Parts: sequence; C-alpha cells; structure tokens
Amino acid sequence: MRFKKYVIYSLFLLLTSFILTSCFVLNKYIYTDNELAQHYEQKKTKPCFKKVKFHNSSLHYVVMCKNDTLPLLILVHGAPGAWYGYMNLMDDTLLQQKYKLIAIDRLGYGKSSYGKAETSTQVQAMAIKEIIDLENSCGKKVVLLGRSYGAPIAALLSINYPQQVEKLFMISPVIDPQNEKFYWFSSIGKWKPVQWFLPKMLNVATKEKYSHQREMRSMLPEWKKLYTPTYVITGANDKIADTCNYSFAKNHIQNCPSVFLKLQNTGHLVTYEQPDLIRNLLLQNL
Repeated sequence: MRFKKYVIYSLFLLLTSFILTSCFVLNKYIYTDNELAQHYEQKKTKPCFKKVKFHNSSLHYVVMCKNDTLPLLILVHGAPGAWYGYMNLMDDTLLQQKYKLIAIDRLGYGKSSYGKAETSTQVQAMAIKEIIDLENSCGKKVVLLGRSYGAPIAALLSINYPQQVEKLFMISPVIDPQNEKFYWFSSIGKWKPVQWFLPKMLNVATKEKYSHQREMRSMLPEWKKLYTPTYVITGANDKIADTCNYSFAKNHIQNCPSVFLKLQNTGHLVTYEQPDLIRNLLLQNL
C-alpha cells in the first residue's frame, strides 16, 4: 500500500513538473499582442496583419512590405511556433528592400484556427498556396523558407508548383521518416488529463509529431520531383531534429541545383543563431 502511494505521488510530481516546465519554456517564446505592439512602436516599417478563409479554417499571416512589386519571401514555422518566430528576419531592413516578406501562422497555431490540429502536410501546403495566390500580385517567382516541420511543407509546395518557386530553403529540416526523434516525455503529451493543462499549441504540436512519420513516408516518392534550387541548412549541434535528416536530404535531393550546409557550433534555431548567413543566402543573385 505504501509503495502504491509512493508511485502515485511520484507520478503526480512528474506530471506537474512536465506541465510547469512546458508552460515556462513556451512563455519565453510567446508574444502577446501588447508585446508585439511595443516591439513595433518605434520601427519605421510596421507589419500588416491579415486573415484569409481556407476551407473551414481561418488563416492568419503577417506582411512586411515596402513595395508590392517585390518578390515574395514566404516564411513557414515549425511545431510549435507562430509567425513571430521569424520576427528577426521580418525586421531585417536589407531583406525588406528586396522582398515582400510574409510570415504565416500555420493551421492550428497563433491566430490560424488555434488549437485545431491539421496533420496533413498537403493541406498545410495548400493553405500557404492560398496566401501566395492572394499576395503575389506582381506574378514573380517566390522564395520559400521552411524551418523544422515547416521545411517539408515548403518543399511540397516547391514540388507541386515548380514554375512559381525561385528557391527553396529548408532550415533544420525534419524529413526522414526513419529518424523521427522522440523523448521520454513525448508520450506524456498524448495523455488526455495532461492535455487539459497544456497550451493548445503544444497539443497541436504533439498531434503533428505522432503523425509526422506517416506524412514523411508518403513524401518519399516526391523528393525525386524536386527541381527547384534548394538550400539545406542544419546545425551540427541540433538536439531537436536528428542530424540524420541532413544525410537523408543529401541522399534524396538529387534532381535540382542544391547547397548543403552543416554549421558547426549551431543548434536547431539556425535563423536566430546564424541570421547573417541566412540573410546573405537569401540576398544572393537578387
């Protein structure tokens, strides 16, 4: 009886610790509307917040634009995430001169039908295509940049619409179905009682994680159809996405001009840790 109580007590402490830690970590990366307003209060170029209907969902995205004739740079976040995960690129004055910058809240995140998980990579890609069709008034080819779980979504867009995409950037991609990385606490996030206490964005990310292998298996025959010039960039010290994804990309992306970079002393958040490199690559040949 005493042992049973000890187990229950230990489990309670474990779950409590997991929930509190998850909420604390997420709070460091979540911006409120007030915090965003304060961030842009003194900036000359301010974001334009937009929404578009997609099927039965509301898709939210942010546009930073000085000239509507500039080519689009579409930024696709991972899981979990939100548009402001790319705020440092959106605020970059050099990029603003060369691109019409668009950062998206993917379906289920931010203000895009928040909490309603959409685990289909194809559907996520088609939602972004809706924004491209709406915003690309100049008709120029677009540049796609996807990070982590956003990378295969951007890649699928490039595969399906090669005539509309100039370049593809896959940053810290999670694309290898044989090497999906799970942690000891991953399955805890699937427990219904735990989900009641977690932020909805974490629950959405968990649903994506446990369907991601299936989605990446379905993409296996598609990689040979990728003809868009592609950059694959990963951090050698990435603890979130297995670096086997880098080897997978080198083995499967063979029918297009490609650049593969594994950056030393860099982790998963390449766009934060190496912003100058990313900017320079985005500005190449423009």
